[in-house]
Amino acid sequence: MIITGKKFSKPSLSRVINGDTELPQADEAPEKYRLDHLLVEQHPEYNRASLQKFIKSGYVTVDGQAATKPNSKFEKSAEITLTVPEAAKTPPRPPVIYEDDHVLVINKPAGLLSMAKGEYCPEPTLEDYGLLVHRLDRDTSGVVILAKDSETQTMLRKQFQDRKTHKTYNAVVEGHPKLPEAMIDLPIARNLKRPTTFEVSQNGKPSQTYYKTLAQNDKYSLLELKPTTGRTHQLRVHLKYLGTPIVGDPVYGDDPNPKTRLLLHARELEITIPGTEKDPATGVVNGIRKTFTAPLPKEFTKIIEA
Repeated sequence: MIITGKKFSKPSLSRVINGDTELPQADEAPEKYRLDHLLVEQHPEYNRASLQKFIKSGYVTVDGQAATKPNSKFEKSAEITLTVPEAAKTPPRPPVIYEDDHVLVINKPAGLLSMAKGEYCPEPTLEDYGLLVHRLDRDTSGVVILAKDSETQTMLRKQFQDRKTHKTYNAVVEGHPKLPEAMIDLPIARNLKRPTTFEVSQNGKPSQTYYKTLAQNDKYSLLELKPTTGRTHQLRVHLKYLGTPIVGDPVYGDDPNPKTRLLLHARELEITIPGTEKDPATGVVNGIRKTFTAPLPKEFTKIIEA
C-alpha cells in the first residue's frame, strides 16, 4: 500500500520541513538608551546634570522633534541634536570705583553672583570681570575688589586671610538694638539641621561684629557694621541673634518671601594694593593703602525716612 500525503498549499513551508531552508527569524528590536546617557557619550564636555538641564530647557531634539525628558529612551541611530544657547553676553561692567593695571574695584549690584554655580552658568558673575579675591552674597551690594593677575590675586587674598583688610557695611534691620552701639562677640557654627545656614553656637568659631545705630524710625534701624572676622553669613546671623534681622533676609528673617531685597551693603573696603614703583633695594613693588567707598543705595535711606 502506498500512502500519499496531502499536498502543501505553501511550498516554502514544505522546503523548511524538508530541511532545505530555514524559517526567517523575526527582526529583534534595537536596544534603546536613556537620552541623557546618549548625550553624555556625544558631549563629554558637559556633565550629566548639565545635560539634563539642557534637555528640560528644550535645547535637545531627537529626529527633529523636541525631547524634554532626560529618561526618554531612543536607539543609538537616532539623530540627536543639542543646541546650547550662547552664554549670555557679558553685560556692561558695574559702576567702576577704581581701576589700574593690577586691580578693578566695582560697586556690585544686588543680584550679581560672585562665582558660577555648577559647570554651566548662563548668568554673569564677578569672575567675568576679573580674578575673584573675596565674595559677597548674591543679594548684598557694594565694594568688591578684583585682581587682574594671579600675583595680585594672591597678595590681596592673603590680606583677607590675615585680617589686614577693614570692611564697613550698612544694614537696615527690623526693630531697634537694645544698645545704640556694641561689640557682638558670639561664635558661629554651621546649623546641622539646615546645613546651608549658620547659627550662634558655643561650639562655633570666634566671630566679632561691631555695630552702631546711625538712624531709626518706629519700625527700622540703619546700622553701621564692622566685622573683625569673616565667617559665612556672620552679619546676618549676629543680627538675627540680637532679634533685629536684616530687612529682606529670606533665610534669617521672619518672612521667607520678603518684598524687598536684602538691605545689606558693603560701603567701604580698606586694603593695600600694588603700587607702581619697585623698591630699588628689594625689587618688590611697593604697596599703597587705599580705602574704596560705594555710596549707600537709595532704598536704605528711603525706608528709614518713610
